[in-house]
Amino acid sequence: MCCAQAKSTFFLILSAIAVGCSSPNPTPVPVTPTPTPEPKLEGNISLKKLVLEQTDEKGLPLWKIKAQTANYSQDRQKALVNIPEGTLFQDGKLVLEVSAKEGEIWEDGKQVFLKGDIVATDPRNGAVLRGQELEWRPKEDLLIVRNNVTGTHPQIQAKAKSGRYLTRTQKLELTGDIIATSKDPSLQLKTQHLIWQIPNQLVTADKPLEVQRYQQNQFSDRIVGNSGVVNLKTKTATLKQNVQLVSIDPPIQINGNSANWNLNTQKVTSDLPLKIWHRQEQVLVTANRGEVNLQQKTAVLTGKAVAIANRNQARLSTNQIEWNIATQLLKTNSQVIYQQSNPPLKLTGSSGVGKLQDQTFVVSGGNNQRVVTEIIP
Repeated sequence: MCCAQAKSTFFLILSAIAVGCSSPNPTPVPVTPTPTPEPKLEGNISLKKLVLEQTDEKGLPLWKIKAQTANYSQDRQKALVNIPEGTLFQDGKLVLEVSAKEGEIWEDGKQVFLKGDIVATDPRNGAVLRGQELEWRPKEDLLIVRNNVTGTHPQIQAKAKSGRYLTRTQKLELTGDIIATSKDPSLQLKTQHLIWQIPNQLVTADKPLEVQRYQQNQFSDRIVGNSGVVNLKTKTATLKQNVQLVSIDPPIQINGNSANWNLNTQKVTSDLPLKIWHRQEQVLVTANRGEVNLQQKTAVLTGKAVAIANRNQARLSTNQIEWNIATQLLKTNSQVIYQQSNPPLKLTGSSGVGKLQDQTFVVSGGNNQRVVTEIIP
């Protein structure tokens, strides 16, 4: 059994190992010449329980790997290691602890490949990455994990097809069939491309994103959009383009191109035109902007606000509407036009309050303004 440990470059390590562990009378291995020969392993080399290390031009460690056994190619450009366990460094400081079933070290130690049951842990933030293939590029501060990647962290658990981890910024990029869950707030995220900035607690998706919220392990609300950002620190979700939020209680659906959802206060705000559809009462309210409080079941909509009751086509037009979603009471203190079709009627005034479904809407005047009543024949 041979044991070797070095603190120099990859070439020097391999050379020292070869001298210390080669058989005294090696058996020549015939080699067939080819125009571009590929590295062949020297069959007479058998190394066990060794430590490989790599340093940068300043002498700072790049990585250190322990292995049960190792072989290397004739040109000493590749070392094959078995059951590797190691540490990866950045600026001489530990950033990752890794383990696998087997590995390859290429190009004078500039790239490290590990295969089979990969585990990579960042002790700085507690993030753990698992997969079947790992590539470490120390010069780029980049760790690549492939084949059914899973990531765990005190905040989030995620799975994807592949992942890239930038060790300097502690940023994890996931790609392909991503499902991520968080505990606080209790959410599930689905997308095809996600960037998780761990120190900033920001999750960003530039592809269609679906966010589901749970209460007591039961589905409560869902919001989707073409892109979005979830801030785990402030507990907010901001989605853009083709946004749709579906709530169980109250039973409404919100559509627009922008929505900011405060998961603590349960307020959904939009500074762009939006529509709110009450599924049970079949009432549609639209406006240029608005705020919906899902917890209190209220909404305030401003700018060309219109409410329509689908059952009887009663219609309310004004500049601002206060909507009690639970009681279905609509209230406005701005210029208002109320219309109904049966019996045909049109009312104009400075304020109004009532329910469209029941056609019990009262329009009032103010500031010496009279209510105008128009009976449509």
